[in-house]
Amino acid sequence: MFFLPLFHRLQGRSCLIIGGGATALRKLRWLIRSGAQIQVVAPVIDPEIRRLAEQNNIMLLDRVFEHADIHADLTLVICATDAASISEEAYALSMQHRVLVNCVDRTDLCTVIFPAIVDRFPILVAISSMGQSPTLARTVRGWIEQRLPNALGRLARLAGALRTDVKDALADVDARKAFWEKVFGGPAAELAMQEKMAEAVAMTRAQLADETPTGSLVLLGAGPGDPELITLKGLRALQSADVILYDKLANPALLEYARRDAELIDVGKIGPREAIFATPSGDQSEALQKPRESGTTMQARINAKLVDLARGGKQVVRLKGGDAFIFGRGGEELLVAQEAGIAVEIIPGITAGMGASSYFGIPLTHRDLSQSVRFVTGHRLSDSVYTDWPEMAKPHQTLVIYMGLVTLPTLTRELIKAGRDGATPAVLIENATLPAQRAVYGVLADLAARVEAAQITGPSIVIVGEVVSISTGYVTAVTVEKAVPGEA
Repeated sequence: MFFLPLFHRLQGRSCLIIGGGATALRKLRWLIRSGAQIQVVAPVIDPEIRRLAEQNNIMLLDRVFEHADIHADLTLVICATDAASISEEAYALSMQHRVLVNCVDRTDLCTVIFPAIVDRFPILVAISSMGQSPTLARTVRGWIEQRLPNALGRLARLAGALRTDVKDALADVDARKAFWEKVFGGPAAELAMQEKMAEAVAMTRAQLADETPTGSLVLLGAGPGDPELITLKGLRALQSADVILYDKLANPALLEYARRDAELIDVGKIGPREAIFATPSGDQSEALQKPRESGTTMQARINAKLVDLARGGKQVVRLKGGDAFIFGRGGEELLVAQEAGIAVEIIPGITAGMGASSYFGIPLTHRDLSQSVRFVTGHRLSDSVYTDWPEMAKPHQTLVIYMGLVTLPTLTRELIKAGRDGATPAVLIENATLPAQRAVYGVLADLAARVEAAQITGPSIVIVGEVVSISTGYVTAVTVEKAVPGEA
């Protein structure tokens, strides 16, 4: 059975609800929103319905339903009762008087049905399973709820404030459509949703006056790998971007959310790990000494590209693995954009260290085991000139080491040399949060050897500290392994 989705104007229209329980209450709240004139008839009426009746001038009839309650002056009848006979009578009478009728949980006795509704007034989204599975419709509503910002209705108010101006300036319907699509996907929309309506209106008027629009930059953290870990705000930024510059550590699946006409630019850098495994001989020292474009040079090119695109009026998203401000050089890109007078928005992401630890049940802090956590980079720790190893080696703290695979033997050796107990639990996590993720557990003294034996090649996070012992993986891989044979 097919139901045509329509939005009805019930302002001032007479509507009848048969029933006084929880189901009737849910329907009543929507009728109140519509401004309808409402009667409720039931021998027993919920106290909340009575309270709403007093506040909204609703007529309550404390008695059983009578045939005369349904007549031709009604617009809608809702039968919210479990009594099958009453539903059948209400349907027959409504059809006789040509009144719309909804009998709850009886699709065969309905000329209209209530959808699951996503409410971002004045934006409403209605979802229906044509009465086959209300639970599925509610589930789909939940999915859509997650995708639509709570402040979406403010965009409708922005459009309403300028609708006449846009219509006067752009006579062509297609031109108006293209204009609004650009506005809703740009910085004016973000200003409106942030309740900066005056600024949003001014920016939209400037675009309408054919003034060259200033682009913008979003520094977006893509999360540690699993594409579902991106934030809702980050997802919206991807969907509205003109250009997306992405790193190697950003999951390519996220690019599927981009507009079809969006420009996608790979700006991933080649690091020591990639250089080593790209070397036929596998000689690490040779790979590290091989000349290549420095990260600083590559970053300068990225910075210049960001500025050029934004100055050209583009809405630019810089998609970075993990979080842009944790070893992602987002701070450098922020400063460059600010110096160029470009509006910048920062949308944080789940940093790789937090994603890796969470997926393997490792708390980075613990009241009894670790009172602090340090996020450090393996590239920097490998340079003993600039590293305060005694500070790094202090007990009762957790070290989260990014990009530590290549220099892991040096890192573990220097930490032990500086005083960290070689028996400290440690783990290297490869491809964290992805289906191919795996962890190599050990202690500080033997972790490098275990990692070498496991032939790890993917992006990795190293965690050192007593908190690693909480993970069930550590218990299995290390504690059980070292247990005395025969012990329980």
